[in-house]
Amino acid sequence: MPSVHPQLLVRVGHVLKLAGFLVVDQADDATPGLRVSEVPAGVLVSWTASHGFTALAADQRGASSDGMRVAVQAAVGLLVQRGHSVAEASDGNGIVVLPEDQ
Repeated sequence: MPSVHPQLLVRVGHVLKLAGFLVVDQADDATPGLRVSEVPAGVLVSWTASHGFTALAADQRGASSDGMRVAVQAAVGLLVQRGHSVAEASDGNGIVVLPEDQ
């Protein structure tokens, strides 16, 4: 599949790296970190927590991945300030950054 949003893909990855996130290879779904990948609507930002973190969060009363979602939304908010729209992925497993022309 040809790249539809290559500049947006690079820009989103760059902003997340500047915000201090580890952006990992989108094909590696085992390594903890953020994945930035193209989808028909724009660029999907999704994340995978480490097994250790997942186990620790499961043991903590009231703990969830909501904190990670908030942190990612804050980083993606920089793109929103530059005119992009952001939507939750339809499956709830990430955030889609839409191209400026949408």
